[in-house]
Amino acid sequence: MLSETGVRAPKAAAHPLAELLACPPQAGDILSGAAQIFQFDAGWVVFRQHQICNGLYLLACGSFARSAVRLNTRLALGMAHTGELVELAAALGGGRHTYTLTAVSAGSLLMLPMATLSRAFDLHPPLRMHLLEELAREVSRAYALCCFNRLEARARRTHAKMV
Repeated sequence: MLSETGVRAPKAAAHPLAELLACPPQAGDILSGAAQIFQFDAGWVVFRQHQICNGLYLLACGSFARSAVRLNTRLALGMAHTGELVELAAALGGGRHTYTLTAVSAGSLLMLPMATLSRAFDLHPPLRMHLLEELAREVSRAYALCCFNRLEARARRTHAKMV
């Protein structure tokens, strides 16, 4: 996809959830049985940065905004949309949310509780590795987007100087 200044946007798609959670029926049944569904109105904060992470979240419908505070500055980290897994870093790492997630529109999500994830990891260790790989892809996509935005801004400045 080309932007208005002719810079090509990065293309890197997330893997489908079914592929990421491909595990034996026993682990799949545990995850399915423990999944919790939550509904939110616009403006509702789903979780806050630094809170303890309760599980892994799959956005079922709606749009959500990610934001964080770094060095006393509030940063907009972008939107999260239907079908995305959010907070892989918190669920697989330190156990605390790395950003705040707020509903922009009415929406719902599915949460796989931490205790259930741990049991599924014990039953099927490759599941943790699949999710860690997805986290690496997520970081790579974010880095590529950041680089793209810098190129886009540079192209706009160059174009403005020429005009």
